[in-house]
Amino acid sequence: MRTKWLLLTVALLAGTGAACTQHRVEVAPVEVKPIHITIDVNVKIDREIDDYFGDLFEQEEALRQEQENTTPE
Repeated sequence: MRTKWLLLTVALLAGTGAACTQHRVEVAPVEVKPIHITIDVNVKIDREIDDYFGDLFEQEEALRQEQENTTPE
């Protein structure tokens, strides 16, 4: 019986020694670069100008068409 316990103990110690592992994780440095964003504001301003002066542009077109229609031949 004593031999049985001795063999069991040796087997358990050998098994636990084989189960030990080491892990090493290396983290590379992360490079952070700035982000450049360009926003074209001209489109918004152009729309606002069209809304503000829209009546004038329409009147100008109407005058041009009227002049083309009334030109003497």
